[in-house]
Amino acid sequence: MTSDSAVQIIIPAHNESGFLGHCLDAVLAQDYQGAAHVIVVANGCTDDTAARAASFGPALKARGWRLTVAELPEGGKVGALNHGDRLAGEGARIYLDADIQMAPELLSGIAAALATDQPRYAGGRLVVARSESPVSRAYARFWQRLPFVTTGVTGAGLFAVNPAGRARWGAFPGIISDDTFVRLQFSEDERILVNEAYHWPIAEGFSRLVRVRRRQDNGVSEIARLYPELLGNQGHDRPSRGELVRLALRDPIGFSIYAAVAVAVRSGRNRHDWARGR
Repeated sequence: MTSDSAVQIIIPAHNESGFLGHCLDAVLAQDYQGAAHVIVVANGCTDDTAARAASFGPALKARGWRLTVAELPEGGKVGALNHGDRLAGEGARIYLDADIQMAPELLSGIAAALATDQPRYAGGRLVVARSESPVSRAYARFWQRLPFVTTGVTGAGLFAVNPAGRARWGAFPGIISDDTFVRLQFSEDERILVNEAYHWPIAEGFSRLVRVRRRQDNGVSEIARLYPELLGNQGHDRPSRGELVRLALRDPIGFSIYAAVAVAVRSGRNRHDWARGR
């Protein structure tokens, strides 16, 4: 298999030296036997993210995989995603945040799910990495039980498309929520959940949870305003009132924190401060 038809793994990374090694270790641990092209786009970094990425070259080469490391002077995930796309070949594309760790069987599962000429979008089973904050742990415990996470393909931190799926849009637009924008290019029937885990870090502490949740909500609102035609692909993954009550009774502490974060977000809904997802 040539590098053009290999699975293309695009990793935007802004000052991610402390996380990128774990991400790439998990990539190397995949049981996938096909060809892969790993593209790390270090954007606006003031640390050694690019050098850290380059240090994985020999190990990836030993697997028969290719590594490309690019450096951009300006930060910005959208710019990094578009640059990664320009460097990628023609195979299926996995867009992977630098702080994500994939379970060993996930890459092969995604590759199998995308092995069709029909447009497809795929992702893994999101597992929130253990947080240092008791508040964040309780929030995550409740959030992970919502239908959007348990049965949907969230796209948070990791999403993948085959070539026919990638043809659904051009360059990534300059918006907040790239993962939501891509997910809504596909109907529920075209989105595939691969039942293999990936670990996703959550924001630490109440105030950071509020900032990140506010940014996420602003991102969804932005898409509704700019791309209303995509809303028909949202699907039916919101919990009913009855489901929320059952979940709240099962975990009253988690629900209380989840609800408190939602109230705090609504009280400051006009703020647009930027926040990382952790």
